[in-house]
Amino acid sequence: MDQVLPIALISVLLGTAIALFFFKNYFLKRKSEIGSIAKPEIHPDPLRKPPKPTHQSKKFHSHASSDKDHSKKHHPLDLNTLKGHGDSVTGLCFSYDGRSLATACADGVVRVFKLDDASSKSFKYEPEAFLFQIMFLRINVPAGGHPVAVAFSDDASSVVLASHALSGSSLYMWGEEKVKDSNDSKQQPKLPLPEIKWEHHKIHEKKVVLTLVGTASTYGNGDGSTIVASCSEGTDIKIWHGKTGKNLGTVDTNQLKNTMAAISPNGRFIAAAAFTADVKVNISDYWQKHFVRTLSDIPLVWEIVYSKDGSVKEVPKVMQLKGHRSAVTWLCFTPDSEQIITASKDGSIRIWNINVRYHLDEDPKTLKVFPIPLHDSNGGTLHYDRLSLSPDGRILAATHGSMLQWLCVETGKVLDTADRAHDGDITWIAWAPRPIPTGRNKKGDGQTSILATASVDKKVKLWAAPPLRSA
Repeated sequence: MDQVLPIALISVLLGTAIALFFFKNYFLKRKSEIGSIAKPEIHPDPLRKPPKPTHQSKKFHSHASSDKDHSKKHHPLDLNTLKGHGDSVTGLCFSYDGRSLATACADGVVRVFKLDDASSKSFKYEPEAFLFQIMFLRINVPAGGHPVAVAFSDDASSVVLASHALSGSSLYMWGEEKVKDSNDSKQQPKLPLPEIKWEHHKIHEKKVVLTLVGTASTYGNGDGSTIVASCSEGTDIKIWHGKTGKNLGTVDTNQLKNTMAAISPNGRFIAAAAFTADVKVNISDYWQKHFVRTLSDIPLVWEIVYSKDGSVKEVPKVMQLKGHRSAVTWLCFTPDSEQIITASKDGSIRIWNINVRYHLDEDPKTLKVFPIPLHDSNGGTLHYDRLSLSPDGRILAATHGSMLQWLCVETGKVLDTADRAHDGDITWIAWAPRPIPTGRNKKGDGQTSILATASVDKKVKLWAAPPLRSA
């Protein structure tokens, strides 16, 4: 017991000494650090070089400068951007008066914007205010469906939507629900809400709808009501009555698969671009190049024949647009419904006169042929993905990937180009049928032809028409 006590005391003393030593060094170090902060170097060495910036600071500076460069590269024709879409915008459509714009989005929502001023910055989507000045209609697509295309019916509050699910494609028409009058004058009237007026499912079996277009049936005995054409990725194209949803007819391209379809503005013709793979047979190279391709990839035109009561009587095939050496990627009608413009992978744009006596076997005539002014790094000609013609028929808008171009229809010359109109591929383009106020002049009453573009970058952009250069 006497031997244990000295050992314990020695251990305690040694531990205390070691602890004091470490605490002393710690406090001396902290004191020197505080002193160096409180008394900075007053006379720095003039020969001392400043420290080099780290890699991280370089990267941040570069990013900031690139943002400034990006803002400086704002295209002069870019009027506005409609934000608020939660996913890729798959389609868009203007109402007949040009004051409403409907968009279909992969987030499962159809939005309708009111375009009182195309240059107004109040288009930013605000969920709590969508029923007022900016967005007056928002439609949630039934669960399981993905919106792929949209078209207006008879008015701006009636929207036809093509949706696709695992079971196939569906068509819905939403219209405003009638609001009952309230006897209470103090109670605010309820805002009209959209409700499904009609719907059809598996309209093209399990095929996806590629394009959905509508127009007023004003030709011949047409009663002026809206007809809508849905083009599937298969070979069939169906015509629908916009208000009732009745199937008015079906046509078939009888090729490998469809590319797109369009209706003439007066509701008389339907034109479609389709694709058929070349059949390799044991014939000479000349005939394989000229004869076999002539049998494939030819745009087809049907006429919608109306009965005296305004209903659709038949839809016979009346014309073929023969002339391109390769597949037609897109086509559009002129405002007078008498011409068709086609873009092909053969690197050319053709303007066709379809105002011919086809019942006497008179073929459409090629009026003009222009080269597509797009080339890759190797000098090869590129093709256009989509076309849209201005309401006056003078400016052709065309896209390739994320690039947007405006061409003069008279000369085929490029009026302007937005090399990167969007941050991703453009999915749809359309001109407003009438000029829209832009507020660009001092009086604020300027009106401009407006082009809308949709993209996978979740944005819809509004563009002003470029000025036409004198010949």
